[in-house]
Amino acid sequence: MKYRILIIAVMAGFLFSGTTFAQEKKKPENNAETYRLLDLFGEVFERVRSGYVEAPTDQELIESAISGMLTSLDPHSSYMSAKSFRDMQVQTRGAFGGLGIEVTMEAGLVKVVSPIDGTPAHRAGLKPGDYISHLDGKPILGLALAEAVEKMRGKVGTDLRLTVRRKGKKPFDVTVTRAVIKIRSVRSRMEGKTGYLRITSFNEQADKGSIKALAKFKKEAGDDLQGLVLDLRNNPGGLLDQSVKISDLFLDKGEIVSTRSRRPEDTQRFNAHSGDLMNGLPIVVLINGGSASASEIVAGALQDHGRAILLGTKTFGKGSVQTIVPLSGHGAMRLTTARYYTPSGRSIQAVGIEPDIAVEQAKIESVTPQQTRRESDLKGALKNENGGSKKKDDESVYKKSKEKPQDYQLSRALDLLRGLSLFNKMPAPKNQKAEAAQ
Repeated sequence: MKYRILIIAVMAGFLFSGTTFAQEKKKPENNAETYRLLDLFGEVFERVRSGYVEAPTDQELIESAISGMLTSLDPHSSYMSAKSFRDMQVQTRGAFGGLGIEVTMEAGLVKVVSPIDGTPAHRAGLKPGDYISHLDGKPILGLALAEAVEKMRGKVGTDLRLTVRRKGKKPFDVTVTRAVIKIRSVRSRMEGKTGYLRITSFNEQADKGSIKALAKFKKEAGDDLQGLVLDLRNNPGGLLDQSVKISDLFLDKGEIVSTRSRRPEDTQRFNAHSGDLMNGLPIVVLINGGSASASEIVAGALQDHGRAILLGTKTFGKGSVQTIVPLSGHGAMRLTTARYYTPSGRSIQAVGIEPDIAVEQAKIESVTPQQTRRESDLKGALKNENGGSKKKDDESVYKKSKEKPQDYQLSRALDLLRGLSLFNKMPAPKNQKAEAAQ
C-alpha cells in the first residue's frame, strides 16, 4: 500500500506542477475524479510490479507510463530519456550520431519525413513517405516513436537492417551503417546568374550560413544577379526561431508567423524587420512532401506576402509547435503546446501548403535528333552575312546529348527566374513612354 501512496503522490506532483493556472478554475469534484484515476494508476503499477513474469524496475515502469501518456496525445509529443535529451541538444547544434533520417509515427510504423542530405540514410536511398516496419527483423509495431528512434541509434560503424514499405513496391530490406552525422545545413552555388540556396534543416547555423551565401551571390554576380532559388525540399524543419530569421532575410515588414495555444493570452506573433537582403529580386521556393514544420513556416510567409513563387509539390502538413520541457534528472518531455498560422491566418496542420506552380519531379533524358535537311544543306543556299558554322551547331547538339540528368524542378525554377528577368528588362511600349513623359 505504501508504494501505491508513493506513486500517487509522485504522479500528482508531476501532473499538477506545470498546470497550476488551470487548477483555480476547476471544481473540487473534478479534482476528486482525478485522484480516483491516479489511484487506479497506482493499483495497476503495484500489480505489475509484483506480479509480472519478469521483475521490472520502478524506473522502467514509470518512464513507460509517461511515454505512453505523451505519445497517446499526438505523433510529436514524447518522453526523452536523459540520453535522448542529450542527443537532441547535440542535433540542434548541427551534429549527432545515427542514420541521418527525420521520422514520425503513423499507423504504428515509423514514417520517413525526409532523409538528410549526405547521410547514410540518404545514400541508402530512403525516400520521404517510406514506412519502416522492422529493425533488424524485429517489428516496430507497438513501440513508441522515442523507443523506435532509440533503437535506430547506436555505435558508429554498426549496421542496422531496415524493412521498408514503399508505395507500389513489395517490402524490401535496406542495410544502413550508423555514422556521426554532421549537418551542413546550408549549401549554395551560382546557377548562371541565379543564386541557388539549399537549406537542409533549421539548426542553429541556418541563418548565419544563409547570410554568408547571399553575400557571396552579390559579390560574384553583382548587378547581373537575376534572382534566388530557395530549395526547401526534404527539409524536415527544426528550430522555430531559425525559420523566423530566414523569412526575415527576404521581408521588409509584416507578420511572419503566429503561434496560438490553449490560452489566448499566450498567443505570439513574430514580425519582420526592415531589410530585404535580395533587394526585391524574384525568389522561387522549391517545396515537396518532405518539406515540413519550419520549412512550411518560411514557405507560407513568403507566399502570403507575395514575396516568392512556390514551385514543386504539396508540403508535409505539420502545423504544430513542440516545447521541450526538461525534467530534473530524468531527461525531458517534448510536448505539443501550440499551432502555428501563416500571416494570412491559415493553419496548414494535416493539410500542407500548395505550390503556386505544381511541378512533379521528373527524369530528363536527351533525345538524339534525327538527321534532317536544313537550309544550309541545300545546293546554292545563300550564305549568312553574319557568318556562322554548321560544325559548331552540330557540336552543340552533341554536347547536349551527353549532359548528365538534371533536377527537373530546379530547371523549371531557373527557367522561371530567367523569364522574369527578361520580362523586367524589356523596353516599355512607346505609348507608355509618352504617358510617362507627360
